[in-house]
Amino acid sequence: MRENLHRFFRAARGAGVRLSPAESIDAMRAVSKVGFTDRTVLRDTFLLTLAKTQDEKKALGDCFDLFFDQPEPTPPPPEENETDKSDTPESGAASETQGDAAGSDQAQDIGQLAQMLLSQDRNAMAAAIANASNAASLSDIRYFTQRGIFSGRILDQMGIQRLRDDLDALTASNPALAERLQAALDGLRDTVRETVSQALMLYGREEAENLRNEILRNAPLSRIEPRQVAQMRLLIRQIARRLRERYSKPRKRQRRGHLDVRRTIRRNAAWGGVPFLTAWKRRHRDKPKIIALCDVSGSVARVSDFFLLLIHSLHEVVSDVRSFAFSGHLIEVSDILEAKSPEEAMAEIMSKVGFGSSDYGNSFADFEHDWMNAITPQTTVIILGDARSNNLDPRADILRRIGERSKRLVWLNPEGRMAWGWGDSEMPRYSTFCTVVRQCATAQQLERAVSDIVASYQ
Repeated sequence: MRENLHRFFRAARGAGVRLSPAESIDAMRAVSKVGFTDRTVLRDTFLLTLAKTQDEKKALGDCFDLFFDQPEPTPPPPEENETDKSDTPESGAASETQGDAAGSDQAQDIGQLAQMLLSQDRNAMAAAIANASNAASLSDIRYFTQRGIFSGRILDQMGIQRLRDDLDALTASNPALAERLQAALDGLRDTVRETVSQALMLYGREEAENLRNEILRNAPLSRIEPRQVAQMRLLIRQIARRLRERYSKPRKRQRRGHLDVRRTIRRNAAWGGVPFLTAWKRRHRDKPKIIALCDVSGSVARVSDFFLLLIHSLHEVVSDVRSFAFSGHLIEVSDILEAKSPEEAMAEIMSKVGFGSSDYGNSFADFEHDWMNAITPQTTVIILGDARSNNLDPRADILRRIGERSKRLVWLNPEGRMAWGWGDSEMPRYSTFCTVVRQCATAQQLERAVSDIVASYQ
């Protein structure tokens, strides 16, 4: 049973429940007290010891129901009455007795699996399927393309080859019994397929989700289909959580820098210069501060959606974050993003400044007039946009002043580098005043860019 619990814990992790080894041990201790007899008590025990949020409780409950709900073996169809039996009761009884005797003799010559199928013992069949699944390492299934492989392994472990030999023999000697056995075998195959499909849902969910997320991470954000928007937003939240966990943990070992010899000697003067106490030249760390300017015109609106969601999910790492959106003119959207859901916030932002023609020069002028004083030497300014100003004045002079006042000026462009400088693109001119210029067309590139920005304050 311990192996079953380990498999259940693995399935729970695949369902999104965060389980540490210590929590798994606590759950096993609790199960040893309550036992496995009452399924409801066992389910509540897992929910109390393992789930930490409402979402995890729901996921764990669904995983429990799926894990402990084994498919029922499909019974063979009832044997039909033969129409060519004698009309007299005596002859019918005599022929039935002879047929039962012959069938009993033949049943003793067939294999264990065939006898189990003919006897219609569901408990024995369920136990045999479970044992064969363990022997075939069904918990190692990861992809839907492996369903046929594992189904074949389970049937081989149960003795399908001997069953085929029994079917051939019965077909020649007792066609009626062979027909019953074939029907029972078809039901067994269906049950095994259901068992494999259930295992795939339990153990393959994490791998399938990882594969789906990997595809989304490398997909262009501007080409995300409407049905993938919710999934991409969930992926962006996972990226934000990963960045928070990476950069918000307190450092166990401080970056002390170089030894300060003078201070060390003065501090240990009372001990004759023996350095009992050391002094270090500590490196000053700036307090993180980010200002994000996002182009929300029609060409890059989808990318800005995910970028703003990521930036405003990093409050535990960067306490001072201000966001601005622009197309023809610029407005601050920090309060909108903090007060409303992503869908409602982006709808309001788009209704105010979205889907217009890009005018970087006018937007930069708006920022310089109203918010230029928000930039300090500790501020990182991030601009997300394709730098296409529709042949209007780009006002690169304002961008130069922004770069001079800030710690870093980072430009993230969702367009490919080959398109920079062509048509109405002002990217070559803008890049002159930027500290970092990067292509940022996918979620993976977005994560790397934001990670580098946050790491610069560590």
